[in-house]
Amino acid sequence: MNDSSFLENTIIKDLSTRFLEYLRVIKNSSEHTIRNYGIDLRSFEAYFVVEKVDVKIEAIDRKTIRGYLAWLHSQGLNKKTLARRLSSLRSFFRYLQNQKIVSANPIEEIDNPKLDKQLPVSISYEQIQQFFNQPDIETYLGYRDRTMMELFYSSGLRLSELAGLNRLDCDFPNLTVKLRGKGKKERIVPITKNAAAWMQSYLNHAERHMKTEIHAPQIDEEAIFLNKHGYRLTTRSIDRLFDQHLSRSGLAGKITPHTLRHSIATHWLENGMDLKTIQLLLGHSSPTTTTIYTQVSTKLKKKVYDKTHPRA
Repeated sequence: MNDSSFLENTIIKDLSTRFLEYLRVIKNSSEHTIRNYGIDLRSFEAYFVVEKVDVKIEAIDRKTIRGYLAWLHSQGLNKKTLARRLSSLRSFFRYLQNQKIVSANPIEEIDNPKLDKQLPVSISYEQIQQFFNQPDIETYLGYRDRTMMELFYSSGLRLSELAGLNRLDCDFPNLTVKLRGKGKKERIVPITKNAAAWMQSYLNHAERHMKTEIHAPQIDEEAIFLNKHGYRLTTRSIDRLFDQHLSRSGLAGKITPHTLRHSIATHWLENGMDLKTIQLLLGHSSPTTTTIYTQVSTKLKKKVYDKTHPRA
């Protein structure tokens, strides 16, 4: 690879960094969104290095993008990942256009791959309970994990919302919590008496302010859920903890932590909650996102009907 292509890759990397900072500071995007954009843009940067593609940023065109897509396809990436990579690049080049760095957006000439429509996976309440039974609630950290599960199921939180919850966000007398969702949008959602009781017990747990061989005392005084070092649990840590409990429950491989959110929404719908309320509780910006649960519910009901009907 000659000096100019090395220089060009450095420029792309610098522009990617500026774009991610723009998303964080100006667009107020969530850390999850920024992380995904970062992954996608690093993939684009890698293409120029690995394939020794030598082209200036303003000369990137449809042919360049098709070469990148072919490279991704050769790695066995699925259509969903390809579509996300394209979507990230479309936003990136739109930003470059606005900054007068490029005159055209080459992604506008590329069609997204057609995705197979898949219904979100949902599990039964019995399987949810099987998951809940995994933490050892005789221990402080096990009690924490069970409390997170109860709150998660109570209100269908995202993992990032669970991690970001503060003491001041909780209104236990009125059974509500304030959440910060995608794009830092705030919403207030109800919680069950059961979830509130678990949370208050966890906050008042005798070991919360104690140093033991297993964990440190509380250091972060604002956060609800703490790691073993006394600081706020991160989204990644909660995801890892949930994965561990899913493995022990025998459900790993079938579902992910996000599957639980799908399941909760489906259970609400099957118990008579209307779609508008579910949309507000889950923090969906579009009702179209919520409507898919009607299809999941119909599928589950048919499955139960076929299994239980004596003449089926």
